[in-house]
Amino acid sequence: MFRIRDFSRLARVSIKTLRHYDRVGLLAPAYVDPTSRYRWYAARQMSQLQRIVALRQLGYSLEEIGELLDRDPRSPIVRRSLERLRSEVARRIEVDRQRLAQLDARLRESNGSGQGARTTRLPDAVLQSLPPLRVASRRAKVLDLDAGAQELFERVEADVARAGVRAAGPPLLLYHDSSHRERDADIEATVPIQDGAQSAGRSKVRTLPGVAAAACVVYRGGYEKWADIVRGLLSWLETRRLAPAGPVREVFLQFEAGDLARVLPRQFLANETDDLVTEMQIPVREANDRTPRRARSGAPDRRVARPRR
Repeated sequence: MFRIRDFSRLARVSIKTLRHYDRVGLLAPAYVDPTSRYRWYAARQMSQLQRIVALRQLGYSLEEIGELLDRDPRSPIVRRSLERLRSEVARRIEVDRQRLAQLDARLRESNGSGQGARTTRLPDAVLQSLPPLRVASRRAKVLDLDAGAQELFERVEADVARAGVRAAGPPLLLYHDSSHRERDADIEATVPIQDGAQSAGRSKVRTLPGVAAAACVVYRGGYEKWADIVRGLLSWLETRRLAPAGPVREVFLQFEAGDLARVLPRQFLANETDDLVTEMQIPVREANDRTPRRARSGAPDRRVARPRR
């Protein structure tokens, strides 16, 4: 048998680690001298230690290693565990890949080399996942964008209020056209409702699908800023080689409600223009570099007037 320092040297594992493995019950010494308390290890324990080290290098926790250590490496339990760990590692690699792309884009922007960076101030946008959302909605092609959006919202909010199913969330507007339209715009006004709600008057009840990744930017104040924000956000997407992948969402975090104020959650109401808070959300995908730039942009290319909520 080997004393702990000799076993440590042969196995290339520190004495501190061997003692820790003993404390957590992974690898107890073959013999402990009752007088000196010296630990002694048998040569046969080397293979067990190597398996512990191998599993640790794969990313298993010590607790997980304890559950796998005595199992046949070819057993279904071990295979399922390996498959699960592989999925987790692949997910982390994808997260790191996206983070690396973000860093590269930031570096290009700091050098002024990103597309549009010299002419458009790029926003501090973030990529976020969007959860599914239960809503009541009305969709229509409106003759005038601003008036039509306001009318749709008023009708949906009235339906939801009568049904008593309003949830405490901000309303949002979806743009279903591939480019901006002030007239004959295909828009959908949606209002969050309770998860169990099945009807809301004449408004349609549906679940907005979740989005794996969306470019999101929040701004305060009047809606006349929207044109610059949209141009900046599209440049932000191009710098990161991303393209729109679904209807643009405009979320009214704080808004003027007019006559509807009495039936809406107070935390979303604003009385002054400076207190308006709006978020733009663009679902995104990786851009195909062979697709022409204009075709990739997809989102509205300008936005001046906004519906007064």
